[in-house]
Amino acid sequence: MTREPLRSQSSPGNTRNQTPPMSRRFNTGFGMKVAGMFAGIGGLEVGLSRSGHTTSMLCEIWEPARAVLAAQMPNVTVEKDITKLRSLPREVELLVGGFPCQDLSQAGLTAGIDGSRSSLVGHIFRLLEKRRVPWVLLENVSFMLHLDRGRALAKIVEAFEELGYRWAYRVVNSLAFLPQRRQRVIFVATTTDTDPADVILADDVAKPERSTDLRTHAHGFYWTEGVRGLGWAPDAIPTLKNGSTVGIASPPAILLPNGSVVTPDIRDAERLQGFPEGWTEAAEAVGKRNLRWSLVGNAVTVPVAEWVGKRLTTPGFYERGRDQPLPNGGRWPKAGRFDGDRRFGVDIGAFPAWKTRMPLADFLLYEGSPLSARATRGFLQRTERSTLNFVEGFQDALRTHLGAVEGGGSRHEYLQAAE
Repeated sequence: MTREPLRSQSSPGNTRNQTPPMSRRFNTGFGMKVAGMFAGIGGLEVGLSRSGHTTSMLCEIWEPARAVLAAQMPNVTVEKDITKLRSLPREVELLVGGFPCQDLSQAGLTAGIDGSRSSLVGHIFRLLEKRRVPWVLLENVSFMLHLDRGRALAKIVEAFEELGYRWAYRVVNSLAFLPQRRQRVIFVATTTDTDPADVILADDVAKPERSTDLRTHAHGFYWTEGVRGLGWAPDAIPTLKNGSTVGIASPPAILLPNGSVVTPDIRDAERLQGFPEGWTEAAEAVGKRNLRWSLVGNAVTVPVAEWVGKRLTTPGFYERGRDQPLPNGGRWPKAGRFDGDRRFGVDIGAFPAWKTRMPLADFLLYEGSPLSARATRGFLQRTERSTLNFVEGFQDALRTHLGAVEGGGSRHEYLQAAE
């Protein structure tokens, strides 16, 4: 028996009461042809390819990223500028994009959806107006939900609804698949008769409770913080950030069980995003080596895209009992959907799965670099002024590390001092 959705408040100003016309259904078990906008180093496309979809074209303007795409996907055409892209190939069934998030991220300028970079998302709708591709998959930072009291996401969903798309979104944490805590909005829209909620909102698991200890597990944190936040991540790392486009790296630090404090090797950072190690090596031919941190930090986590790709091929079943009224005040919940008539908030977590993984200390294949004395000293000074509560022994471990790195010596001597 078909269940009717729960009653919900209509979204403010939503006068679209007609269910949009639907085209053919695509949950046939076959992959789709993909066009990747703002492709970066191909995180979305790699994940989708692992779940049976095929990339027909890419579009990326940044030369270091283009160098990676040329090396890793040599048979795929890479257009340079979306503003000059006139149309999509006729075979494309799925349009994807992690549109530029620097204007939306809390770590960026927070200029909003109309910012000089994020306004580029408007070109996705320009292309869709020419041909309404059956499926669209977008990714962005979770802060997008709150920026300008929800104005950023409101503009996006209104544009999709005007084009006849139903949509669903949720915040997904990469920690569901890998030892990296990284929350991103995954947004799916379609003109088909498949409910996008069955793709993006069908899976929900509870994050397992895990006990960790400084003596037995690695713990990630951001050494650039320490006053109002820490980015503390037991047996994981905090979100890999994009650093800067001029090559200033911004990797997190990791306190290892042996007491050493390191920043991870770029090859492990690639793996922490789901790429094979060395994936971004080709970027060194056109820019500084440290630009690889920006490339990795900007990327979409590959297994997240793979999970979405599998659900695009074989949708699940969304439980409509999760529907909730949208909150007042313009802020968007962590998950929501539009059924062609009404908008709903959705009660669901950030973990569509929980993949078994080895401890972070064992996951890391490379030694990394000891956190410098200057960085450690500055971080410690900030923690001593802070009102944050730190895990017992954490600051003492950093003081021991500081003494070890200030003492100089070889890598072997440093590790002996740390222990």
